[in-house]
Amino acid sequence: MIIGIVGGRLQGMEVVYLCRHAGYTSLVIDKDSKAPALSLADRREVCDILNEPERARELFSKCDAVIPALEELEVLEFLSRIVPECGVPLLFDIDAYRISSSKELSNRLMERIGTPVPLPWPECGFPIIVKPSSQSGSVGVSAVRNEEERQKALRIVEKLNDIPIQQEFVSGKSVSIEVIGNGEVCRSFVTTEVVLDSNYDCKQVVCEDHVLPPKDEAQFVKIGKELGENIGLNGIMDVEAIYTKKGLRVLEIDARIPSQTPACICAATGINLLEELVCARLGTEPRSEHHSGCAIYEHYIIRGDAIYTCGEKEFAYVQEPCYLEDFWGADEVITDFRTGRYEWRATVICTGATYQDALWKKKQFIRNVMDNCELEEYIDRTPEMM
Repeated sequence: MIIGIVGGRLQGMEVVYLCRHAGYTSLVIDKDSKAPALSLADRREVCDILNEPERARELFSKCDAVIPALEELEVLEFLSRIVPECGVPLLFDIDAYRISSSKELSNRLMERIGTPVPLPWPECGFPIIVKPSSQSGSVGVSAVRNEEERQKALRIVEKLNDIPIQQEFVSGKSVSIEVIGNGEVCRSFVTTEVVLDSNYDCKQVVCEDHVLPPKDEAQFVKIGKELGENIGLNGIMDVEAIYTKKGLRVLEIDARIPSQTPACICAATGINLLEELVCARLGTEPRSEHHSGCAIYEHYIIRGDAIYTCGEKEFAYVQEPCYLEDFWGADEVITDFRTGRYEWRATVICTGATYQDALWKKKQFIRNVMDNCELEEYIDRTPEMM
């Protein structure tokens, strides 16, 4: 099976990884010849699909399914028109995406169906989070402790020509769950813990049994299913929440293939969300064998005499990465390491039967990198406000 992947950056790298583990052939299409997923793919094409529509049609017609791995609305709308005309399934729901890509619209949805969410400003008081309605990830997000910082955060959102969302700053474990739907019925999958760097960008994902207590896990599964079915999801989305002392508080939903969490889930459990998505669309059964286990997925940058943990935005600068197994003690690595290179990046996956097993491998990897590259420091930064 050939999966056409439109977009060769972080999400594209994620889908290539999932293709590899599902036994699918990956075809990455990107207009940038230096997009990092191109060097990981089985097949690659440099194509600006908006300006080369006939060539795009030709490429899509050779695929068994196409999935967007980007968040440019013009491209997503183009794919939603053109791919079905080629007689090929598009693994994406543009209508659900329009709702989820607006925090204003998705907050209204969650309020309507009773999803537990952070309190709005000014009802909540400080500290708060100020974020743009339509940006992805941590773009334009500010943690705010007073009125002066709030005004500064509002100006940041204004420069993005976006609408500010102001909510209670909730502290606790950051968690995510993926949901797949067929337009009518949705299924929630595995909860993961998402660990942030000092810029509130994801640097690590942990997948293990009991990320949440059983009662809260059941609630999160229900929340994901309800949200998916209320937007008529015909594709995949993730639900992000904070597990506070008072329970779950849902932050946002994103109706597109996530980066980071699917790879971690696949490594820990054998559940391949791309395969699940393909089978949901085609009405077939997944072939992957599922199991219980743990995986730690983490981004690193090696610069000078130190190894740093880093968020996905920093890792995105990786150049011509390759996929390696059993690299310096880690099970799987995506990296642009070259002998003698002053600066390089790596996404590292360590697995085990338990969290402690995976953590031991992670520590061994760090020690091996420091020894082999003669590094002096390991630096792991965390957010100022947690």
